[in-house]
Amino acid sequence: MSATSTLSVGKAAPAFNLAAYPAGKIRLGQYKGSKNVVLYFYPRDDTPGCTTEACNFRDSLAQFDQGDCVVLGISPDTVASHEKFARKFSLTFPLLADEDHAIAEKYGVWVEKNMYGKKSFGVQRATFLIDKQGKIAAIWPKVKVEGHAAEVAEKLAELQD
Repeated sequence: MSATSTLSVGKAAPAFNLAAYPAGKIRLGQYKGSKNVVLYFYPRDDTPGCTTEACNFRDSLAQFDQGDCVVLGISPDTVASHEKFARKFSLTFPLLADEDHAIAEKYGVWVEKNMYGKKSFGVQRATFLIDKQGKIAAIWPKVKVEGHAAEVAEKLAELQD
């Protein structure tokens, strides 16, 4: 199952209430009516691709702020791991801990992976742009890290027009 098979543009984004660094707890509903949300799922803190992606979002935060948008990173890592990752790379947006991967499953991004013939389950790198009404405005089901933050910022700008 993938992100595109379970959710689609125009549908309500699945709700969540998760522990986060540095925010304590974050609920999707707290942004309804006031902010757009970039919810990006990534496999693991402090790995090369995930670090590049996080730093690209960090470096693009001014663009997201202009679009009345918050950026939220989400992975199965713990809040303690998120804190270490955020401090190491000066990440100033919340990182959410989906330790039991329940939210990744709701969003259809908890998938079977095959690495060097070894099968396991993990997070498929994916991003959801959620509008102020809590509906999915765009989905990137299989993210290529390079240029992704800019692509999401462009789509957000289109929402504003």
